[in-house]
Amino acid sequence: MKKYKKIILLMSMLVLVFVLTGCGATGSVTADSTGLWDRYIVYYFGQAIKSLSFFGNKGIGIIMFTLIIRVLLMPLMHFQTKSMRKTQELQPKIKALQEKYSSKDPETARLLQEETQRLYAENGANPLTGCLPLLVQLPIMMALWQSISRIPALTNGHFLWLALGDPDPTYILPILAAIFTFISTKLTSMGQTETQGAMKIMNYTMPIMILVMGVNLASGLSLYWVISNAFQVVQTLIINNPFKLKAEREAEEKRKQDLEKALRKANLSKKKRK
Repeated sequence: MKKYKKIILLMSMLVLVFVLTGCGATGSVTADSTGLWDRYIVYYFGQAIKSLSFFGNKGIGIIMFTLIIRVLLMPLMHFQTKSMRKTQELQPKIKALQEKYSSKDPETARLLQEETQRLYAENGANPLTGCLPLLVQLPIMMALWQSISRIPALTNGHFLWLALGDPDPTYILPILAAIFTFISTKLTSMGQTETQGAMKIMNYTMPIMILVMGVNLASGLSLYWVISNAFQVVQTLIINNPFKLKAEREAEEKRKQDLEKALRKANLSKKKRK
């Protein structure tokens, strides 16, 4: 059950954010709005998008805003990648602990948990670090959604065939957002030495959730998801290319096998000389 805690946490946060946002999103947001969220977050998100709307096109503003956000998040994504690699490197030791404390009684389970946490702490790894980018992006998505839905200049904006304040009638953007989400999560899982069950579920549940929300929410938010996840795909291929990592692992494995063969051959030669 523990291996599903991460995915349950992520899904719960998504559902909670969008439920709360839907319940609280009432009235237009202007410079006269009050409250920390409306006046200083939603309003200034809208102002940032409008200032980036070249040629007065609010869709371009959303694209530019998304790219800036993704660039700002790159250090956090790099930290996440490093932490995930450390966690993956510890998997053989984690499995050894699980075999050592295989009994299901409460005391053994407690010892396993303590030993596992100690192992993570000693190696500077945290399996929940993968949640950090999503934790940061959730309020950004919420503020962006409310900006598009509650600031008239954005709600009435258009981009290509889209009315940014309305769902995409062609479903093109929600489908693209789901596809790029799937590719992004798939590439991430491919870069791991061992894909856990929770990650496999994420590969399919996240794109489905994005698709469902994209079909029902403002197309401006779907545009954000398309650009954001496409950026993530490119970033992964450049910084943490799973195909390159796989080739490196295979080369390292071959090197170890060649070394073992050489050692066995040397030992055999010594025995023959004796």
